[in-house]
Amino acid sequence: MGRETVLFKSEEKKSSVEGVAVLRSIADKIEKGKSMTLRQGKDKVVLDFPQNMTLEIKVEDEEKKRKGTKRSLEIELEWYPGSDGKHGGVTIE
Repeated sequence: MGRETVLFKSEEKKSSVEGVAVLRSIADKIEKGKSMTLRQGKDKVVLDFPQNMTLEIKVEDEEKKRKGTKRSLEIELEWYPGSDGKHGGVTIE
């Protein structure tokens, strides 16, 4: 397996409305073919999105001793810079 380097990481609590606004902003950048800059303090990364990417969607339940079950929805886009990726088959209803 290859080595992984974290270029940028952010984790913060947001309302569902704020979370949707972030996702919508990311989707708009990808759809328009524009690069996206993520910035937090001194950390910054610029992303150029290809026409095609691999989309991974995962839902997990994690048992927490004190708080019960924690559910998460992970949406991951993957690509090799300079390539066009692959077409997938999932739909969201």
